[in-house]
Amino acid sequence: MTTSPSVSIDVKRRLGTFLLDVNFSAEGGLTAFFGRSGSGKTSLVNLLAGLDTPDSGSIKVNGATLFDSSSGINLPAHKRRLGYVFQDSRLFPHMSVRQNLNYGSRFAPAGDQRQDFDEIITLLGITSLLERRPNSLSGGEKQRVAIGRALLAQPRLLLMDEPLASVDAGRKGEIISFVENLRDQLNIPIVYVSHAMNEVIRLADTMVILDGGTAVAAGGVEDIMSRLDLRPLTGRYEAGAVVAATVKSHDETFQLSRLAFADKTLWVPRLNLDPGVALRVRIRARDVSLSHNRPQGTSLLNIFEGKITEIVEDHESQAEILLDIGVPLIARITRKSLATMGLRTGDSVFAMVKSAAIDRHSMGMAGTRIRNGL
Repeated sequence: MTTSPSVSIDVKRRLGTFLLDVNFSAEGGLTAFFGRSGSGKTSLVNLLAGLDTPDSGSIKVNGATLFDSSSGINLPAHKRRLGYVFQDSRLFPHMSVRQNLNYGSRFAPAGDQRQDFDEIITLLGITSLLERRPNSLSGGEKQRVAIGRALLAQPRLLLMDEPLASVDAGRKGEIISFVENLRDQLNIPIVYVSHAMNEVIRLADTMVILDGGTAVAAGGVEDIMSRLDLRPLTGRYEAGAVVAATVKSHDETFQLSRLAFADKTLWVPRLNLDPGVALRVRIRARDVSLSHNRPQGTSLLNIFEGKITEIVEDHESQAEILLDIGVPLIARITRKSLATMGLRTGDSVFAMVKSAAIDRHSMGMAGTRIRNGL
């Protein structure tokens, strides 16, 4: 197997009273920058793109050094070979789709045609749009064309800054599917900036959480989402485990799908995926309940035996409990229930998850590393 493209950033930049101090690396696939407004996402993107200069440090993409303060290297933006997809498509309104795409090709280095025109328009589903003008396209179609234009410049890295921000809700799922295809079929690292946890969980191989100018956590999505200490940053409402699973079979009678993970079965509403396909499933903490004993005569299909590894109580009414069921699982219960059940770290319990609570928005095709078994 060839070595995955990588992104390595170790930079410091003071902007007034704000200090950006970030150090992380990611191997291939899609790396998501996630954080609240003011956490440093835009500042970091500007440094990566060459729109601003770090005070010190280094930036490397796919083995190429874009910036290194110790060596005096600072490639200008137009020489960094980064494909940039903005919140708004920024297509040229006087050009056809074909002309906009060909404009991107003008920035490709001579002789570098890793991304073929026909392959890209097919992958993005824009073949039928080639002779149309941007003002006749939907928001989702414009973004697909913008992605195609960026890819045809043969970039070292594709930078996507809140690409769904200007797309209506009905089209967001469509664009996410295309981004999944790019992530899994093209050998180009992607940096994806978002404040939407559902997008990050569905798309990212590596997740970088920014807060106050610092990368407070960086790693695989499953690992990051299982950390209770990151709840204030990942969002309490969204808190829950992310599980890498495989489609095993479908129950056509009851319109359910059987997923497998860590020698266990998870029943979810019927998926339009073939057996053997890898995917991620988010199980929200609020959808998990606990019992000392295996429930009998219950409507719940998903019951897992596990051990409590961590308990975190808030200052109000709730507590979150991290379980080991072969993979991390998080349950949110009231502090009263915690006290009544007398739960302690190390206790064995049974966790119950409603199949109906796991909707299609909680799932996404598994990322590059999961697909490749890495």
